[in-house]
Amino acid sequence: MGHVLSMVRDGLVSLASRMGTERDKAASVFYTQPLLTDEQIIAAYRGSWLPRKIVDIPALDSCRKWRNWQAESGQIGSIEAEERRLNLRGKVLEASKKARLFGGAALFIGVGDADPSRPLDIERVGKDGLKHLTVLTRRQLAAGEIERDPTSKWYGKPKFYTLTGSSGAQVAIHPSRLVIFNGAMAPDEDFGGALGQGSHGWGESVLTASLDAIKNADSTAANIASLVFEAKIDIIKVPQFSANIGNQAYEDAVLRRYSLANTIKGVNGTLILDAEEEYDSKNAPLSGLTDILMAFLQIVSGAADIPVTRLLGQSPAGLNATGDADMKNYHDRIQAIQELDFTPAMSRLDECLIRSATGARDPDIYASWAPLEQMSEKDKAEIFKTKADAARALFGSSTGQEIIPRQALSEALVNTLVEDGSLPGLEAAIAAFGGSVQADQPEPASVETLRGNAASEASAPDAASS
Repeated sequence: MGHVLSMVRDGLVSLASRMGTERDKAASVFYTQPLLTDEQIIAAYRGSWLPRKIVDIPALDSCRKWRNWQAESGQIGSIEAEERRLNLRGKVLEASKKARLFGGAALFIGVGDADPSRPLDIERVGKDGLKHLTVLTRRQLAAGEIERDPTSKWYGKPKFYTLTGSSGAQVAIHPSRLVIFNGAMAPDEDFGGALGQGSHGWGESVLTASLDAIKNADSTAANIASLVFEAKIDIIKVPQFSANIGNQAYEDAVLRRYSLANTIKGVNGTLILDAEEEYDSKNAPLSGLTDILMAFLQIVSGAADIPVTRLLGQSPAGLNATGDADMKNYHDRIQAIQELDFTPAMSRLDECLIRSATGARDPDIYASWAPLEQMSEKDKAEIFKTKADAARALFGSSTGQEIIPRQALSEALVNTLVEDGSLPGLEAAIAAFGGSVQADQPEPASVETLRGNAASEASAPDAASS
């Protein structure tokens, strides 16, 4: 007997309902490699509001609150002035949007070097050494050969990039001079992306995986809009209409007749018909269409990983629904993008920025991303009161009781109140009207001491008169 080979498959099979067999309709469903050209991406971004919001909202929220620099006040002012000069915040926002749209973008760090193909030497960047920042997209910047040496810090990344100018000249750029922003992660270089070789060395557009859901939602909205025009249809039964329809004069007379009838009905609200004609109207049911459209929009929200309240700009639906949990999860996701994507990508740029702003590299200077949660005025007042009470406790009620030296605590408190926006003009006010509390200043008199002094001064004239 020959060997009998049997294949065992783990799964649920029903011969009665044909579920799990080759006759199952679900067996014909399979996934294919998505194909999305740049022309389709641009058309979707320009022609539909959903793709535009899916691309723009996370990028905008990632840059909305920006970063808080931790350093001395003078250094912070210099760094923030350098950011404004370079429009760093706007350039990062633009690069992030284009990276999400096309699958990749970069910021070119311009330091005035003659040969951009050489690695960037950060130590040579001095005061005002950072000249400009230029946003380049995947369409302008072609990735070169991928580094395959596992001992290299550039492993898995292109060894160089090629920029093609308007005149056709090509310039090689070392990756250390670029701040790379990728879109959605590409599974593997060997499988290619949605754009084929055009996405070599880059990610994929965030619209690749969500475009089908977007099309379904847009198609549903368009069909509902068309149905609104058919919500009410007038029906008029005309005797011998089919028998005379071939007569051109009859057809013209019918068109003139009912055009006049519609005009009279529209102006006076009265429809005049012949005695033999019958009038009726049909109303299309529109109930439930909103729920259907919202179901498709919720699918788009899940595909884009953006809460419905943020994507559509509407208040949460449902009894006692606040949407706080959804927004907290979304803010956590944006914070993860900032910490895991933006911070590593901008590390070399930040080193150049600090040196260009201050002329040196103070190791105590660093930046942290500001929280995205919007606090109410009541919450801000409570936090301010908590900070003031904590500072008062650390300050101590008299000399010798302070936990932290008063001068150090005063300067730290001023820096905190300015950075969190509680008292934005505090530093200027201190410079104009007086410095911070000094350690050797006398303690303010207590209320009992002031009352005793006032009583002594009041009794002094009486003693003099006697």
